[in-house]
Amino acid sequence: MRIYHNNLTSTLNQGFKPVWLVFGDEPWQKNDSLRTLKAHFLQQGFDEHIRFSADDKFDWNIIEQEYCAMSLFSSLRVIEVEITTAKLNDAGGKSLIALSERFSNDVVLIIHGAKLDAAQQKKKWFKTIEALGCFLPLYDIEGKQLNQWLARQIKLLNLNIHQNVIPMMIELFEGNLLALDQELQKLSILFGNTLITAQDAEKIIIKQAKFNPFQIIDSLLIGDLKKCVTILDQLQQEGAPIGQLVWFLHKEIIQLMEMTEKMQQGESLADIYKQYRVWDKKKPLYQHALTNISNTNLNHALSRLNQIDLISKTTTDFNAFLLLSDVCLSLYHGQVTSEYSLDYEYS
Repeated sequence: MRIYHNNLTSTLNQGFKPVWLVFGDEPWQKNDSLRTLKAHFLQQGFDEHIRFSADDKFDWNIIEQEYCAMSLFSSLRVIEVEITTAKLNDAGGKSLIALSERFSNDVVLIIHGAKLDAAQQKKKWFKTIEALGCFLPLYDIEGKQLNQWLARQIKLLNLNIHQNVIPMMIELFEGNLLALDQELQKLSILFGNTLITAQDAEKIIIKQAKFNPFQIIDSLLIGDLKKCVTILDQLQQEGAPIGQLVWFLHKEIIQLMEMTEKMQQGESLADIYKQYRVWDKKKPLYQHALTNISNTNLNHALSRLNQIDLISKTTTDFNAFLLLSDVCLSLYHGQVTSEYSLDYEYS
């Protein structure tokens, strides 16, 4: 069974499941999910908690032995296993399959770790465990979902926040739910249920938004150039490697060029999405980009990106992050940026 974070409490109340899989890289949801699971089962009488950390050398027989052993302290137990490697090895998979035949209502098994790729989710161990228990994948919360999440947290904390503050908080903390949650907790302590105005918030809130290169691509595809510049500015402050960003942008521009060529040859968007494994969530983004970015601008942006790659490797006279903003702008406004040289100091 597969659910999402906002369904966790209701799913727990529907009945007992012997095993829970919690995988993903979004820290707030992971912390909250594990805390919710442990609190629920403690309330149900599972008052012995045993925790393991499993790397690639971990002996999974220990889990089997612990699961099947009689406890001296409690008849109901929670066994938590954190997988610290990128993927579960074959020994771990075989052990979990064997253990699945012994699942009982006296022990809850919670397994968690970083995001599982598609190949891992097709493994026999994963399919076996998911069928008997519950899989909770954790994805970044963005857009409409972020607004909904923020509204729930404000209600939960009984905060009275003016509507003008909401967009400001989302802009400042997008991509960093942990920091946003901490900020809400701080506002709750300072203001209680007193109305919090934009002026109040501006005096207190610290900019802690945290972005990654994937979010640049999403913003670029949808044409949100202001957000692209914001993300690049934040990544520069965090010391992100310029070579990595050049690689991400280069890969995406080349793909857009190939997709555009296939469209011009008469291939359907559905077939193109299938060839490039575009998820349903991403299809509207690509449709916007393919509709609004011309061949001329694609070639122009690629040319400028190649120049930036060379500049970033041969000189420190230019701000490479500022130049990458030029590439983003060039995809939609190449007719304007083509009038200006990247070597802005000497033009």
